[in-house]
Amino acid sequence: MELVVKSVAAVSVKTATLVIPVAEGRKLGNVAKAVDQACEGAISALLKRGDLAGKAGQTLLLHSLPGLKAERVLLVGSGNDEALGDRAWRKLVSSVAGVLKGLGGGDAVLALDDIAINARDGHYGKYRLLAETLLDGTYVFDRFKSKKAEPRALKKITLLTDKAGQSETERAVKHATAIANGMAYTRDLGNLPPNICHPSFLAEQAKDLGKAHKGLKVEVLDEKKIKDLGMGAFYAVGQGSDQPPRLIVLNYQGGKKTEKPYVLVGKGITFDTGGISLKPGAGMDEMKYDMCGAASVFGTLKAVLELQLPINLVCLLACAENMPSGGATRPGDIVTTMSGQTVEILNTDAEGRLVLCDTLTYAERFKPQAVIDLATLTGACIVALGSHTSGLMGNNDELVGQLLDAGKRADDRAWQLPLFDEYQEQLDSPFADIANIGGPKAGTITAGCFLSRFAKAYHWAHLDIAGTAWISGGKDKGASGRPVPLLTQYLLDRAGA
Repeated sequence: MELVVKSVAAVSVKTATLVIPVAEGRKLGNVAKAVDQACEGAISALLKRGDLAGKAGQTLLLHSLPGLKAERVLLVGSGNDEALGDRAWRKLVSSVAGVLKGLGGGDAVLALDDIAINARDGHYGKYRLLAETLLDGTYVFDRFKSKKAEPRALKKITLLTDKAGQSETERAVKHATAIANGMAYTRDLGNLPPNICHPSFLAEQAKDLGKAHKGLKVEVLDEKKIKDLGMGAFYAVGQGSDQPPRLIVLNYQGGKKTEKPYVLVGKGITFDTGGISLKPGAGMDEMKYDMCGAASVFGTLKAVLELQLPINLVCLLACAENMPSGGATRPGDIVTTMSGQTVEILNTDAEGRLVLCDTLTYAERFKPQAVIDLATLTGACIVALGSHTSGLMGNNDELVGQLLDAGKRADDRAWQLPLFDEYQEQLDSPFADIANIGGPKAGTITAGCFLSRFAKAYHWAHLDIAGTAWISGGKDKGASGRPVPLLTQYLLDRAGA
């Protein structure tokens, strides 16, 4: 679907559907008043009958109003005089999109300037959130359906705004389009079945991305290279599977050669049985989503490439399949990491931190400005924060603050958890330098503590996206595309865009 921005009067546009807001108490804003005047008070007359209360997200469809070039007018409630929050704004936009989806006509015009959004000054933040909501709402994954989804009649939506806000709205749409495209790419990868989406498949996707973008260099390290580098923890995770592990390195040079890069590290466990520490069978199909950290890095990179941001970015994808077999790692095994630290593997289902710890050590060679890893790491994060908020930890307050701020502005929020020394003690092992689990208490934090021991050479942050990367169970099950908006916002800020 195409989004365009125009600065013209709503009464003059020729469209299949014109969308205008009405507040509670039948209050009309400037745009709605002008439209009502043009159609000789027809809207006011309908509202007086009580057909629309004006509560946020309520809709009323009107046909063939006199004096207008629009075939239909869709009234949408905008609530009371208070500014809407992000969630209410998204719900309002989704409500409009739901009505438009069921209508004929290839286009629609949204004249929503009169709606105020809390904590989003100006046009950029308001319309970026609107555009992302509209575009993400068009996502369909029917690749393996024999009967495909019907093509959408709605091909174009025009956003009307005043001349003063046109450039900001256009910038918002540009950024939102890139983010939505990145989210769709992430969702596609996450939703693929694990018999297709395995480490070698992800490596091929990286190579295809490299061929499509001249500024992107791609290197794929196979299992021999992983072993030769001394990545004993990474190698141990993949050794139980017939699908060999891969470390994928994508290097985007959009900034000056002398500028240090930002590094994104993604956990890419393409299927997680738990290994010898086997998971329960119920719901195990969703363990194909254990690679959503890597998928989100892919999606963020895709957004960066589309926007051609003037930064240097390295993406490291730690990809493996965690399976039980005669060759699989056992509880009690001790492995030596690339850093030289030894790890006692008490639970083979705590495998994400094992592929990540060696990848974090590998990241040192890029002399990064900052390293952010993201992983569907712990079920404990879902217990702590549910499915709305990602867990965030780090060793640098400024970096953590930047990510928290980016999450707020992208409406893709994270919440900081502590990394106090007391939690580190839970990882003590009598036989190795560190154990790979810290017991039943504070599982998300001890996982972060584990990773922190391999990230001392640079500013580092960890995002636990176990609760936010996909929607679990039911007809709406599927990858969410998060935290692509948060990460892209963080990189937009670094690029000064």
